[in-house]
Amino acid sequence: MATAAIFSSMRRRRSPSVEAFLAPVDLSEVALVQTLVAISSELVSCFSDKVFFFQRRNSRCLIRKIEVLVVLLENVKDSESGSMSKLPSTAILCFKELYLLLYRSKILLDYCAQSSKLWLLLQNPSISSHFHDLNQEISTLLDVFPLNDLELSDDVREQVELLQKQARNPKLYVDESDEGLRVKLFSFLDDFGNGRIPNHGDLRLFFVERLWIRNSISFRCEIEFLEEQIVNHEGDIEPTACVLNGFVAIVRYCRFLLFGFEEDEVLFLSRDQKKPRKGLIAREIADTFLTVPKDFCCPISLELMRDPVIVSTGQTYDRSSITRWIEEGHCTCPKTGQMLDHTRLVPNRALRNLIVQWCTAHGVPYDPPETRDASAESFAAAWPIKAAVEANRATATLLIKQLADGSQGAQTIASREIRLLTKTGKENRAFIAGAGAIPHLRKLLSSSSPIAQENSVTAMLNLSIHDKNKRLIIDEDGCLTSIVEVLKLGLTTEARENAAATLFSLSAVHDFKKRIADQEGALEALAGLLRVGTSRGKKDAVMALFNLSTHTDNCARMIKARAVAELVGALQNEGVAEEAAGALALIVRQPIGAEAVGKEEMAVARLITMMRCGTPRGKENAVAALLELCRSGGAAATERVLKTPALAGLLQTLLFTGTKRARRKAASLARVFHRCENTSLHPGGFRNGNSTTNISTFGGDVSVPMSLSVL
Repeated sequence: MATAAIFSSMRRRRSPSVEAFLAPVDLSEVALVQTLVAISSELVSCFSDKVFFFQRRNSRCLIRKIEVLVVLLENVKDSESGSMSKLPSTAILCFKELYLLLYRSKILLDYCAQSSKLWLLLQNPSISSHFHDLNQEISTLLDVFPLNDLELSDDVREQVELLQKQARNPKLYVDESDEGLRVKLFSFLDDFGNGRIPNHGDLRLFFVERLWIRNSISFRCEIEFLEEQIVNHEGDIEPTACVLNGFVAIVRYCRFLLFGFEEDEVLFLSRDQKKPRKGLIAREIADTFLTVPKDFCCPISLELMRDPVIVSTGQTYDRSSITRWIEEGHCTCPKTGQMLDHTRLVPNRALRNLIVQWCTAHGVPYDPPETRDASAESFAAAWPIKAAVEANRATATLLIKQLADGSQGAQTIASREIRLLTKTGKENRAFIAGAGAIPHLRKLLSSSSPIAQENSVTAMLNLSIHDKNKRLIIDEDGCLTSIVEVLKLGLTTEARENAAATLFSLSAVHDFKKRIADQEGALEALAGLLRVGTSRGKKDAVMALFNLSTHTDNCARMIKARAVAELVGALQNEGVAEEAAGALALIVRQPIGAEAVGKEEMAVARLITMMRCGTPRGKENAVAALLELCRSGGAAATERVLKTPALAGLLQTLLFTGTKRARRKAASLARVFHRCENTSLHPGGFRNGNSTTNISTFGGDVSVPMSLSVL
């Protein structure tokens, strides 16, 4: 975003919220000057002795100007009694504008003081421009400031006049030394992009001697900061996310190349300390004044959507965010958790037009997706992507070597880094598994270290997302057994939940479903997690049970493991009820499954409740489960369903308001009742309270296929 354009637009429009900040009308003249003195003095106190690694000259220059303003404001505040009420209107307006400029100065200085070194280096031209813009606005303010209309001491007047002369026609200053470092950093990216690994000595000179990044923890902080920028600002960031991913890969490689695997870092890993992070300075300043409507923000990135698209579930996301989600191997809707029927993305032009109108009205720059050169973007992205892949390959080689023969601390760190590397990118998952990481991760699954175990099972989960890796994991001797052991006895909650998620991922392959179910204690552990796990754990468990229930040979094992009973109980949990009903609909297709569900006292009642109050997909699964219960459970099960008083009205509602699939299932269930009516199970129709509803009410001419699809 162009900050200057946003500010100027807001000054023109003078919206109520912006007006309240730009012009603090609730303050008297005395209070306004006192507030300015306090703010400016605080800035000088906080930053005058601060050593800035980058933007040294720009920061010092800005602080010196604020120091002169402090002298001016204190002199005005200490003026003779009564003079404050006679301040010229121009002076009051200038002070109100100064209120904003001081606040922006605080944001900019704080940003330079707290951001990571590499991020500041990459943003060097942009941040220099922000200092230049701020200096220009201070210069303009000083030019119109009514100095001669105020009662000031001679020395104060002299200092302000000198500042006025110095501030006129400010020039953009970009530190040549800093720019040289930035160019050198890009040269490393170029080397990796061309398949060359930079010289060890050059990397040490740059990162250790020039940037003063002198230990593993400092490297890790740099990596985390860059990754946070990618997540928070994807699609609206410079350098682009592809380039930043390349730099993250290079910095990660240098971290282990230069400092190895320091075991004392394990102590650092065990601490869950999160430092506040800084985002894009333009966005941070702009966000002070402007709030983007929630409906215009992508549910994934939480940022203003540039190219909104609709997925198969009807949810809207920004194209870049949902494309990345799908490319990472996910097949569910991020917001609803529903399976995606397909991966086609349909442009949401209506929403995009509303976003364009809002951006135009508020002076926010908006780049329509049609104006982008797709071929140029593809070409520009290929180079940093290749650099990231090559750097990650080099890093993976170092990590796997430590997994094989490193100390316990080094193995813990290596497993964590492999977990992070496999979090995104199918290329990373493919070559890390191909390089032999799975056998070493399998050994760490039985580690006595909670951190090592959690990282290894999560890395295994990430690797399993890549389809070809599923076979490698299943075929690795003892690997499936170890995953189940973590599910049963994992040392942390996250480890147990990620083990369940790994089984869910592996169970996507039909041939593996029986092997998973046959593992001793696997189904019992999943059922237990569904009963007492966290919201996320229950979701992982029910999805795994759903997948396993699609294999007919697993039905008896699931009944024995009390998984059926837990699935019936899960019908009361809104977060997992939809999947639980889907699994039950599959289980009751078999007579032994229908018998087991029929024995659960609350099964029918809870399925009926879901038909009334569930999600559209939940209603589909609930009516499908009742239909299959009638077909496979015999006369007793059918009669039990028929006796439900509210069922008639719910079926009629579904026939008119349900989804296409729900209407088919409701019509099929109605035809089952019709056949029961003809055999005099319920003469004259089935009863709803004291009234009798004839089956013809349900639309007997609806064509319904007899096969049932739960997915």
